[in-house]
Amino acid sequence: MYSTKKKKVIQVYLTGSGVKMKNQRIFPGIILIGFGAYLFLQQSGFTALQTLYSWPTLLIIIGVAFLGQGYSAKDHEAILPGVIIAGFGLHYHFAGKILFWPNNTIGMLVLFISIGFFLRFQKTNNGLFQAFLFLVLALLLLFYDKVAEYLGLLQNGLSFVWKFWPAIIILVGIYFLFRKKK
Repeated sequence: MYSTKKKKVIQVYLTGSGVKMKNQRIFPGIILIGFGAYLFLQQSGFTALQTLYSWPTLLIIIGVAFLGQGYSAKDHEAILPGVIIAGFGLHYHFAGKILFWPNNTIGMLVLFISIGFFLRFQKTNNGLFQAFLFLVLALLLLFYDKVAEYLGLLQNGLSFVWKFWPAIIILVGIYFLFRKKK
């Protein structure tokens, strides 16, 4: 018989940590079902869903598989890539087809990253600062013209700041890299 201490050492050795292995059947199951349904519908000639027979649909399937792994298997680190990949697929399906959907691909990518961090924070209590940081960046990117127009009305100090905001972002990033923890 193994003692409890030896079992713990063996578990850490086999899994790489003290955490038990995650359920790894959700992700491949959703991938196989999703891709199988995609290929079946495409080969059957079902024309009602013709607009879905494209690569963004495959991104959505992969993103949903990550989200399924994240929520069903409690592998919460899979939530962030799931939101980003599925969101990108949705963006490419909706951009130019739905009037209110923004065409700014970079702004939407940053927004999906922010949403992914918020959803992951909901389960792990980790990453709230990053979620807000990406949200602010997404809003700046998505509404750049409106903010620039507003700052142009002020014409003074704020328009100067707006002109150099990328440099300000770089300096804040350098500060976070080199600041010392207390």
